[in-house]
Amino acid sequence: MERTVAGAGRPAPGEEPGAGAADASTWELGDPAASDTGAGGQVTDVVIITGMSGAGRSTAAKTLEDLDWFVIDNLPPGLLPTMINLARRAKGALPRIAAVMDVRSRAFSSDLQSAIAELATRGVRPRVVFMEAADDTLIRRFDSVRRPHPLQEDGRVVDGIAAERELLRAVRGEADLVLDTSALNVHELRARLQDFFGPGSAVLPRLSVVSFGYKYGLPVDADLVADCRFLPNPRWIEALAPLTGQDPRVREYVLSQQGAAEFLDAYLAALRVTLAGYERQGKQFATLAIGCTGGKHRSVAMAEQIAERLATTGLGIQLVHRDLGRE
Repeated sequence: MERTVAGAGRPAPGEEPGAGAADASTWELGDPAASDTGAGGQVTDVVIITGMSGAGRSTAAKTLEDLDWFVIDNLPPGLLPTMINLARRAKGALPRIAAVMDVRSRAFSSDLQSAIAELATRGVRPRVVFMEAADDTLIRRFDSVRRPHPLQEDGRVVDGIAAERELLRAVRGEADLVLDTSALNVHELRARLQDFFGPGSAVLPRLSVVSFGYKYGLPVDADLVADCRFLPNPRWIEALAPLTGQDPRVREYVLSQQGAAEFLDAYLAALRVTLAGYERQGKQFATLAIGCTGGKHRSVAMAEQIAERLATTGLGIQLVHRDLGRE
């Protein structure tokens, strides 16, 4: 079981949006069996990388390239079907293709949706990865490199960000993976992408179990959210307050509380039903968010327990403690 503690790294000042700082996870990924079958019976896996400017598209592209994906940058949506046709003619030489797309026109969203619909008629289902980050994070990244936002025109950076969010609203809503990079540095972002798109990533569904604190906001990439604030808070126990949910003493305290065991059993039972439905839909990735007040005690202990139990099912599990260390 892989373990990642988010929040330990932060984008460094002066890092370029989409490069040095991890720029800017909700989603659903297509069934590998439904991917394009090219000449010679070779299966082509197609990923579209898009999202907010400054949110990490370039880092994602470089990461997939390092994982032996054939990456095409700045591809207009209308050329996507043509690219797939060329891949078919390669007779298996391009088994994995990633296309990086950004907003080049007001019709970007409809153009991309039309291209995906056209591919669907040919039996091809691309996976769409949407990169995003919080507005304040994007503003800092653009300020650090002193570059204007591509859509700000005569306004401010914040105006460009708002315009881009509106243009991409439909694309985000239909994306297979929404990856929020606000709290990630470039190395953490690369690790997340390697986990999802590296060797063997298409064999088993991937689940991210994320603990968080409600006072820092809900994870924007969560598919499912569970609230652990019904349990007594270890913060009010003097011996436990300075510890975290990773400490055995805090874990034992949380899991021994009335309702904790019943919650875990009921939640995991519900997850089995939900994940089975995701599998029928071809959804290969999901993010489970487990929250408490500060993301230090209860949510961490419960997330660890949920991840441990899920790991025994054969699913690929990534455990992330988003807000651990923020207090």
